[in-house]
Amino acid sequence: MILSSSPLALNSRIYVAGHRGLVGSALVRYLRAKGYENIVTRTHAELDLTDQKAVADFFAAEKPELVFLAAAKVGGVLANNIYPAEFIHLNLVIQTNVIQQAWLNGVRRLLFLGSSCIFPRDCPQPIREEYLLSGPLEATNRPYAVAKIAGIEMCWAYNRQYGTSYLAVMPTNLYGPGDNYDLEKSHVIPALIRKMHEAKASGASEVVVWGSGNPRREFLYSDDLADGCVYLMSLPEEQFAEILAKNDGPPLINIGCGQDQTIRQLAEQIAGVVGFDGKLIFDPAKPDGTPQKLLDVSRMQGLGWQAKTKLSEGLVLAYQDFKVV
Repeated sequence: MILSSSPLALNSRIYVAGHRGLVGSALVRYLRAKGYENIVTRTHAELDLTDQKAVADFFAAEKPELVFLAAAKVGGVLANNIYPAEFIHLNLVIQTNVIQQAWLNGVRRLLFLGSSCIFPRDCPQPIREEYLLSGPLEATNRPYAVAKIAGIEMCWAYNRQYGTSYLAVMPTNLYGPGDNYDLEKSHVIPALIRKMHEAKASGASEVVVWGSGNPRREFLYSDDLADGCVYLMSLPEEQFAEILAKNDGPPLINIGCGQDQTIRQLAEQIAGVVGFDGKLIFDPAKPDGTPQKLLDVSRMQGLGWQAKTKLSEGLVLAYQDFKVV
């Protein structure tokens, strides 16, 4: 839904950083479907966002009016354990370069994409935005979470000092078209889709799932996130400013569907979608991660937005996407 009298006009010059990733590709797909044609994108080969001068030259030449900062180094539990230095270093550098140049070049609005892993490991549920920095982080993704928290603080600091309009959006766990199905780097849904598809194809009798199966997770279809992000960037100035100033804290808002399930229930659903009828073996020797991550999405709902795609529908679409990758 695009609001009338929106600051996000059809001819607005919009830069989507990270347009080939899960979130960025959903944003570009959504914007183009709605008639936005002045969309600026660059592949990593064309623009290395860790290169300060290259980013400065890009912003000076392209002068985007609005920025969706979806570029990031991302991955699941295994990748976070193997590459902790990359997760903190690359994310800090990318977001620092983009946010700084957005300010220097007069970007009207910037939307910074984070993750629900920024919240403390043992948060009260559902997780409200004000729980940020209220307790210790989950150890398995701490470097990534710290980098994203720094991005939120940058948005807040620039808003306070320079009068910018930068908003940080914290989506729940995402899945959808363009996901990463590399078992070493993927999140739980694409990993399980691939494992079960390959097990079915090979005639394997069982699939091993990391962890006990007990942690609860909330999942949001990537196209729903894109819809929510564009909805926020389309809000009239007064409403957008009110979100930025909410509770005199970080300019932060959660996006999710408001429902969760256990990893065991998720695995059983994916097995049904894929058609794998073998046994699911849960390996408690592998890390479970945070016990539960359910976002409080009352602020988004209060603005008139909510997710549309049910998990059962989204998993079917995700599996169809996997089969053509």
